[in-house]
Amino acid sequence: MMQKGSPGPSDATGTAALRAGWSHGHRDVSGGWLRPTVFGAVDGLVTNASLISGLAGGGVSPHTVVLTGAAAVVAGAFSMGTGEYISVTNQNELVHAEVSLERQMLARFPAAEQEELAGYFRSYGADPETAARMAAAVSADPGTALRVHTREELGVDPGELPSPLLAGAASLLAFSVGALVPLLPWLTGVSVLAVTLALTAAALVVGGMVVGRLTGRPVLWSGLRQLLLGGLAIAVTFGVGHLIGAHG
Repeated sequence: MMQKGSPGPSDATGTAALRAGWSHGHRDVSGGWLRPTVFGAVDGLVTNASLISGLAGGGVSPHTVVLTGAAAVVAGAFSMGTGEYISVTNQNELVHAEVSLERQMLARFPAAEQEELAGYFRSYGADPETAARMAAAVSADPGTALRVHTREELGVDPGELPSPLLAGAASLLAFSVGALVPLLPWLTGVSVLAVTLALTAAALVVGGMVVGRLTGRPVLWSGLRQLLLGGLAIAVTFGVGHLIGAHG
């Protein structure tokens, strides 16, 4: 017979799992920082590397490369930050509008909404009686009912929407850092395209590997994939600049 206060089977299992390193915690996947940071950094890196390659392929002066590259850093960073802020804001506003509509439906047609909720639970494998009890329990609290309906119907949690300010700032800063990498040799007087390409290639590989590490993907493949895609854009732009410069 189990003594009072002694751990039950589930307690013992939980303790063993914790000792083995089990944890139910997860990283934030809805905070809105990873996508704009990666997108901004890669966009800045590839955009300015391609721009510099096109200018160098066209035979322009180093001063023109520096001026154009610096302008691209500033303009691109603010464009990315503003666009990201506005897009996330608009997306959140759309979600809030749909949540407001769902709130009205819950207030006007509670029985129909409760039955809809029971249908979701039945689709997950609950028997009709259990599903009805679960739906009634959830519907008893309007806030909980709204959250569950929103998750089921919109696929989002209205309380965990990404921050427009965080997304915009992350995009602006990441683009600036990425765009500065290919421009650094020219800013320091090393007006050699090969140096720019080498720095860009290294940054693309390292950046891809870091993202691969974060997302659990093969790090080498993530780095090479980013290098191949970025290299294609740079090669095409260099070719366009060379063709135009040769006929200018």
